[in-house]
Amino acid sequence: MSNQSSDESVLSPSYQRLFVFLMFIVCLFDFADRAVFAVLAQTIKTELLLTDLQLGLLQGLAFAFLYSLLGLPLARLAERKSRKKIIAACTALWSAATLFCGFVSSFWGLALGRIGVGVGEAGFLPAVNSMVGDQYGRNRRASIMGLIMLGTPAGILTGSLVGGFFAGSNWRHAFYLLGVGGLVAAALVMVFIREPSRGLADGARPSLSPPPDFAAFLKAVRSKTSLMLIIAGGATAGFGMTSISQFLAVFLARTYEMPVREAAVYYGFISATFLSIGLMVGSFGTDWLSKRDERWPAWGAAIGLTLAPFFYFAAFNVHNIVAATVLLVIAGSMLLIFYAPTSGMIQNLLNPRMRATGAATFAMLYTMIGSGLGPTFIGWVSDLMAMSAFDGDFHEACPGGVALAGAGQAAMSACAEASALGIQRALNVAVCIFFVAALLYFLASRKLREDFYEEAEAKTESGAA
Repeated sequence: MSNQSSDESVLSPSYQRLFVFLMFIVCLFDFADRAVFAVLAQTIKTELLLTDLQLGLLQGLAFAFLYSLLGLPLARLAERKSRKKIIAACTALWSAATLFCGFVSSFWGLALGRIGVGVGEAGFLPAVNSMVGDQYGRNRRASIMGLIMLGTPAGILTGSLVGGFFAGSNWRHAFYLLGVGGLVAAALVMVFIREPSRGLADGARPSLSPPPDFAAFLKAVRSKTSLMLIIAGGATAGFGMTSISQFLAVFLARTYEMPVREAAVYYGFISATFLSIGLMVGSFGTDWLSKRDERWPAWGAAIGLTLAPFFYFAAFNVHNIVAATVLLVIAGSMLLIFYAPTSGMIQNLLNPRMRATGAATFAMLYTMIGSGLGPTFIGWVSDLMAMSAFDGDFHEACPGGVALAGAGQAAMSACAEASALGIQRALNVAVCIFFVAALLYFLASRKLREDFYEEAEAKTESGAA
């Protein structure tokens, strides 16, 4: 098949629907593999006698370290090689690592598995962002990414339900099931996805020249104040968002004295609902408003991030699960408005041969600050708060957050209360970071229009050359 006929088929409505659907499926397994650990964290902690700091490390730095390191090299590879093959290979790798997590029985074994999951997932977002930029026009990129990223709530719901189902029997089976499903998804990508020409949707002519080097990319980023602020704002928002996501099921189980299975259902319902609302409002809403003013994606993110903390403060401090559920859905919906517009603005402010690198730079900082430091910070603060709330040596009296075998009812209640207070206070601290992220997006909006038109003119000149 010639390049021209291949590009025509890539732009056909039927193929574009297939592309979005398969990328949605891959995204689903991406986040299901993260969610299943989050909902099973309390079960794993009790069985393996872990601390909250160790849970934070497993959900944070163990996952994020190589994710951050390999994101940029994989993105640079995506600027040169087949993005389809990169997505398929990375999906297969993280799915195999998820399978591995089901076989281990120690903190270090889980850490190795989580590192493998992070390595695999590092290649997905840069490659898919780049492909979306090549296949869809400027005013559709955020909404298309929003549709693909609906795999996030679907994945979190799937991971929550699978994890909750196996929590009462054998938690390892949840990792086996999701790992095998991800391997099937990787095979589907290899069979059905096609590789579009670079800059196809922008009318750029196919080029055999190499993509701009990394120094040229950094120069392009430095030349656009709005782009630097958008990347910084998204990474800062990720600190709070990932902190909440990875410890929300733990918070629900401890605060409302729920069994893990019930907490998993609440966690899945709350997360899937607010992620769906936030992604759709943020992507389609700001795409629509940006036709009137290009600054709306940044304004929308700033508004949502300003309002979200107030609802989170209320949610973490009420004593009724129904009220907490409603408040958490509202808070999360406000928060998630930032995510899809951020991806769209990054794509629109970079030329086609830099889009994968731009997405990877954002993903790297988002992961380092959000996924890496966020959960680790929450676990550390939670341990400190639990120790301060407990009369005695908390870790000695409550290994794994549970009273020693044979301890009386008073000791059991004291351990449970200290654990619940610890995570509650830690989450209240974490959401304050959203005010900083909101300020960064507001500052970005002041230069966004100027930077956008500068990039649009550069693309026009490049296409005419």
